[in-house]
Amino acid sequence: MQAAASDTIPILTIPPAAQIRPGVPLDPEAATRAYLATVPPAVQERSHAYTNGGYWLGLWGFLLSVAILLFLLHAGWSRRIRDWAERYARRPSVRVFLYYVVFTLGVTLLTFPFTVYAGFIREHAYGLATQAFGGWLRDQVVGLGVSLVLGGLAMPVLYGVLRRFPRGWPVVGSVVSILFLVVAVVIAPVFIAPLFNRFTPLEDARIRDPILRLAHANGIATDRVYVQDASRQTTRISAYVSGLLGSERVVLNDNLLRRGTLPEIEAVMGHEMGHYVLGHAYQFLVFFTIVVLAGFAMLRRVFAWAVERWGMRWGVRGIDDPAGLPLLSLILSVYLTALTPVLNTEIRTAEAAADAFGLNAARQPDGFATIALKLAEYRKLDPGPLEELLLFDHPSGRSRIRMAMRWKAATLDTLVRK
Repeated sequence: MQAAASDTIPILTIPPAAQIRPGVPLDPEAATRAYLATVPPAVQERSHAYTNGGYWLGLWGFLLSVAILLFLLHAGWSRRIRDWAERYARRPSVRVFLYYVVFTLGVTLLTFPFTVYAGFIREHAYGLATQAFGGWLRDQVVGLGVSLVLGGLAMPVLYGVLRRFPRGWPVVGSVVSILFLVVAVVIAPVFIAPLFNRFTPLEDARIRDPILRLAHANGIATDRVYVQDASRQTTRISAYVSGLLGSERVVLNDNLLRRGTLPEIEAVMGHEMGHYVLGHAYQFLVFFTIVVLAGFAMLRRVFAWAVERWGMRWGVRGIDDPAGLPLLSLILSVYLTALTPVLNTEIRTAEAAADAFGLNAARQPDGFATIALKLAEYRKLDPGPLEELLLFDHPSGRSRIRMAMRWKAATLDTLVRK
């Protein structure tokens, strides 16, 4: 059910040091400190604990996946699954499909206790989840089903590339992988997202019309804004303009609709529209094409070395053998984990560009600042410079508030005084 707006929309509160005073220049640093000071120590401590714990959770999740993949290889289970698939199917594509289904189900079961802790128990402990276990489990099953369908279509094609292009598969495989990614991005807003949430048109004209004006002013041809019922799962606020090639949707979740002031909502939507107008979806496609191409080139060498050394023991015949999927997954997992600072920097740079666009488009610096404070519920506001550089895939709250206050100071004479 859509979160209907009440008769009154929450009012934005601006600390004195960030307020506009006639004839008095705004000090961006003082305004930033004033905003940060409005967050109670208990909230900051909880946010720090959640963020720091998330780092460890990511490490333990990575080590668990490494252990499971090595177990499947060393214990011979990957070979046994491959042999079973060969007994029941003659066509290589069907064998790959059968292997992938059993492999995915097995890994899902082995990681399930960790998934329950990370995605359900911990989120409830920090007050970020709203779903009962039954509803959460239903979403997990649906997500698994989506993975089986999409992966079941992609894997036979990718292994077909490995068979047909024994020398050129890194290049051909990269192209095919990116094409599958594009298809997933195109269909996700229309066909996948509704499996998890309801999307209904935003009816409140007080909120809808400013968003549509903002969209039309920036060349986004849409006549609808959708509300996602995310509150059935989480307390987090979010919004997005998603999709490619005509599948774009302007969406805000009902947590933002319920908790946000109008300046905050406009600031968030301006940021999300920035991603669309600046072409970040296409930028990411180019970037990840390079990442995948480099990864496949590295994968070719490392896989060959590993099979030469342990292939007989594992029963892996070569790169086109589905029994080698755990090894492929292991190598790519290590590669992407090592690349985390690079990936974070690419994403964080795009987020900062969308922030700047949103400030210029929505002209709501205080709404931008206060929404950054609300994100502190699950994202550390004031990390160290090295921590932000290496581990943050978004600018920190401090960085975002400082950007907003500098923008406000630079455009002070053009802002409408309310």
